[in-house]
Amino acid sequence: MLKKRIIFTLLFDNGSFMLSRNFRLQKVGNISWLQKNYNFSNVAFFIDELVVLDVSRGQRDLEAFLAALTEISTGCFAPIAAGGGVDSVVHAKQLLRAGADKVVLNSALFEQPHLVQEIASEFGQQCVVGSVDLKANGGGYDIMVNNGMRKLNMPPSEALAWHMRGDVGEIYLNCIDRDGTGQGYDLDILDILPTDWNLPVIIAGGVGNAKHFAAGLAEPRIDAVATAHLFNFVGNGLMNARRALVREGLHLAEWPDIRAVDLGRAG
Repeated sequence: MLKKRIIFTLLFDNGSFMLSRNFRLQKVGNISWLQKNYNFSNVAFFIDELVVLDVSRGQRDLEAFLAALTEISTGCFAPIAAGGGVDSVVHAKQLLRAGADKVVLNSALFEQPHLVQEIASEFGQQCVVGSVDLKANGGGYDIMVNNGMRKLNMPPSEALAWHMRGDVGEIYLNCIDRDGTGQGYDLDILDILPTDWNLPVIIAGGVGNAKHFAAGLAEPRIDAVATAHLFNFVGNGLMNARRALVREGLHLAEWPDIRAVDLGRAG
């Protein structure tokens, strides 16, 4: 049985890291603030993967994003997936050269499927994470693209079926209605998946504490749980959450104690 994963997501907007609530952004701090509060050489012992997304609403500063990604990846032992506005194979290559192990594609999944295929062909299917933003519509869910501003006029299961053909390695499902609320995951969004869905699923949107992680990890259709809420897990929050989940018997990888690693380095 494969181990399940805990993923931490960072949102970047032209030089600053952000909090998001229902896709409305609030500035938190720059790369110096982030490194002060989240030393990712340490945080990497308590997460299985890091996702870094450029969610800029206006003109994207790619150089600033690549510089931040490079700094974050230095000394971070956890795999990193990065994306946001990826519009070419060259753009994807820049992310990988800046320290990413995977490329996250969102609007391109539905608006530029041939680009998705090109990136998968160039770097491998396992290198592509498909990010899907969902919003409740009263009787189901709509896929939202362009930073959640436009509804995709296609049923979600039909839109996602295309990507079971081998161009995406896993899917990141984010609930806009729960985003940043701390109310827990909306597990009903899993019902939008085609019945024969066979790719790993990451769920995001709504985490407020470790119990919400546990609820997601207990769902058989979920392979990984993600949070982008910087303040809920500041300090030792991620360490304490992971240890609590392991004590509860959830099927997570157990990494070496960071203190033992530091002692090994000192020796």
